[in-house]
Amino acid sequence: MSEKPLLHISDLAVNLGGRAVLRDINLDISPGELLCVIGPNGAGKTTLIRAIMGLLPLAAGKIELQGGVGYVPQRQDADWSYPISVEQVVLTSLKPRFLATAAQWRKVYQALEKVQLLDLRQRNIGELSGGQKQRVLIARALVSQPELLLLDEPFTGLDHPNQDLLAELCQQLKAAGISILMSTHDLAQAAEIADRMLILNRRVRALAPLAELTDPQLWAESYGVDINSPLVRMMSALIEKPTAVESRAEFRAGSGKEQK
Repeated sequence: MSEKPLLHISDLAVNLGGRAVLRDINLDISPGELLCVIGPNGAGKTTLIRAIMGLLPLAAGKIELQGGVGYVPQRQDADWSYPISVEQVVLTSLKPRFLATAAQWRKVYQALEKVQLLDLRQRNIGELSGGQKQRVLIARALVSQPELLLLDEPFTGLDHPNQDLLAELCQQLKAAGISILMSTHDLAQAAEIADRMLILNRRVRALAPLAELTDPQLWAESYGVDINSPLVRMMSALIEKPTAVESRAEFRAGSGKEQK
C-alpha cells in the first residue's frame, strides 16, 4: 500500500476579484518531499500557497492536509522596523497567553538552533541581514514543529552565500522528515534541491522531476518566451548536465557528516 500523501489537492480553483487565478490544480506531496513551484510573475504561485494555508476562499476543489503546516511569507511582507528581538518574533508563533512557559522557550531555542541563529536570539530584528531575516521567519514557522513547510519566494533578494545557506537548510529539514513546498523564481537553486518541480501558470503545466522536463517547448510556453530564449537554454543545460548538481549535493552531504 502506498504512503498517504501529506498534502492532497484536487480540482482546485481560486478566483480573485472575479478573475480566475488558479484552475484545475491537482497535486500530492509525500512525507519528506521537497517540491518547488516555479512559473512566471502572476502565475499564481503565492495564491496557491495562501490557499493551502486557508487564507483565500476556494472557488472549487478541496485541500486535504495530514499534519501541521508552517508558513513563511515573503520577507518584504514583514515589518522589520518593529522593536522586537529575534526570539520574541519566533515566540509569537506559539501565542503564549501571558508569560511564555519554559517548554515554549525550549521550542523557540530549538527552532533558532536549526536555522543557526541561537547566538543572535536577543538581537533586534531591524539589525539583521537579509539572510538572517529569512531564517528568523523560517524559525518562526518551525517552532510549532510542522510536518509541511510552505516557503514563498525565500531566495528573493539574497546574495549567493545566503542562497546557498538557505538551500542547505532546506536539505537538512527534508532529511529530518519535513516536507517543503517552495515557490521560487530562482530556477538554478530549484534545480539543485527539488525532488520535483511544478511548473505553474494559472494551471499545472507540468509536475515531475527536472530530469523528465526535457521539452523546450514546455518551458517556452509556460513562461511565455521564445524557444531560443536564455531561460529555455539555461533549463536545457541544467537538465542535460545534472552531474554538477549531483556532485554539489554529495559534497554537502559529505560536509555535514564531517562536521558531526
